[in-house]
Amino acid sequence: MTAHVILYHTASCPYCVRAERLLEAKGVTEIEKIRVDLDPGQRVAMMERTGRRTVPQIYVGDTHVGGFDDLYALDQAGGLDSLLNGK
Repeated sequence: MTAHVILYHTASCPYCVRAERLLEAKGVTEIEKIRVDLDPGQRVAMMERTGRRTVPQIYVGDTHVGGFDDLYALDQAGGLDSLLNGK
């Protein structure tokens, strides 16, 4: 069972695509994707929740991972798998 993943993104964001591909490579089959470029209210909500303005912003379960660089670094450090598995 993989944790619930939320990905705040925009349509033209290459780092968003890279984040989604990395998560899919890790076996994540369902990602709740929230487009912040179509709904300004969602961008405001993302900024209030994360304290950041850039996309992607990624949550795994209740944990704010950050952006793509943060997600990649977490994976390289060996922490992403356990987070995805809720451990």
